[in-house]
Amino acid sequence: MDGSRTPTDGKGHVRNKSSSTKVSVHGLTPSRYTSSRRRSPGPGPGSPNPQQSPPPSRGSGLGIDAALSAAATPPPPPTPRAKDFSYLLRPEIYHPLPATAAAAANVPQPFRDAADRQPNPDETVGVVESDSSLSDLLANGHFRAAAIVAARQLVATSDPTDHARIFSLLYTRLACLLLLDATSLAAQEAKALEDLNSPFYRGESLDGGLAPHLVPWELRVLHVRLQALGFGDPRRAVMSYYELAREARVRIASALSVHDNSARELWKGRLAELGIKVAGALIEMDDLAGAAAHLTNMGGETPPSTPTLVSRRIALAKALLWLQLGDVDEARATMGPTVEGNTPLSSVGPGRGSADIASRVVAALCDMADGEYRTALPTWRELHEDAPDDEMVGVNLAVCLLYVGEMEEGRSILEGLVDAGYSSHTLLFNLSTMYELCTDRAKARKLALAQRVADQEPAAGASWEKTNADFKL
Repeated sequence: MDGSRTPTDGKGHVRNKSSSTKVSVHGLTPSRYTSSRRRSPGPGPGSPNPQQSPPPSRGSGLGIDAALSAAATPPPPPTPRAKDFSYLLRPEIYHPLPATAAAAANVPQPFRDAADRQPNPDETVGVVESDSSLSDLLANGHFRAAAIVAARQLVATSDPTDHARIFSLLYTRLACLLLLDATSLAAQEAKALEDLNSPFYRGESLDGGLAPHLVPWELRVLHVRLQALGFGDPRRAVMSYYELAREARVRIASALSVHDNSARELWKGRLAELGIKVAGALIEMDDLAGAAAHLTNMGGETPPSTPTLVSRRIALAKALLWLQLGDVDEARATMGPTVEGNTPLSSVGPGRGSADIASRVVAALCDMADGEYRTALPTWRELHEDAPDDEMVGVNLAVCLLYVGEMEEGRSILEGLVDAGYSSHTLLFNLSTMYELCTDRAKARKLALAQRVADQEPAAGASWEKTNADFKL
């Protein structure tokens, strides 16, 4: 009846003659597309229950546009799976520690006898489950107990996907081991983290940029040094610092693009600190020429118009590194015109804040590096008057007095600092050295010093427990 159709032979589907013209769907207007009566190529012969395509809607063609748009819309991304960090919760990773100093081999006898002043995690009920107890241990300087509790809380963690808690406890554990002079143990335990640059340690990127890292920045920086110590390869630390610096530059650029000044300053400070750590690592490798070249390149950066706390701290660190390299002129230049040349201290004026004190400290250290101890002595005396509670100033004044032949006065200053509650390694080591220089009964004097320190109340944030190396025993 319809002569326009071509008969088929049963071997295949023959399309309408008018369909031989190849037309792109995107080239049709909605009116032309809806007025066409062509059939869509259906299933071939023998296909069960062939289905006809629904007729296109007439009129404006919005139904077809919506269908094409829906077909082009990609499916929603799958919900990211929480990452499993159960490999960091294995008990065999964490080395056992004596619960108190009484059983520690590298602790002086007075601290062993006074071990009852330390909290014993084995006898304290509920200390493992309480996060506040761990904070109290850290605040009171009981780092041995804090290291034990952090390891126990890690092993007892019930949710292996809670990366924030796991990495916080792991950082506490490693930092406490370093404060206990157990660096080798910390380096071995840090190996469990393996490569923190792996994509496994990154989350999901929300804006298409660099995905956020799940590990806190402080732990990543600490892990670099511990990994280098654990593998005995200091060059590994330099390469890892550069990897972190590359990410810091990406973060700075990202913060600039969205005008986030606080994030930009944060990452700029981190980038500068990484530069200081690279120089320190090069010095440890005895690559003094490389360290000097690195510091010179860092000096090419434009300093901020208004110095910040971070920029002052970085400048002071660079000056101290230059002094360690033996370049006094560069150390003076790093701190600015305040310490350049022979500017008298009286023209600087006391009481101008920590930035002024830092510049005067570097000036005095430069004089001592040049062997001008008598020139540096008045500077240290004035600094001690301006900051009588500054332990670092007092220790350097005492050392300067030692070099000018006033050892009795220097020893008196150091003993006064101990009586005031200070007990840093530098203070105790220098005072023990003076005991060795001024008496034949140095060991008895050093043990008496250890007893005085053991009898002190724990200072906030300072470690009460000391080692034999602090007293040169």
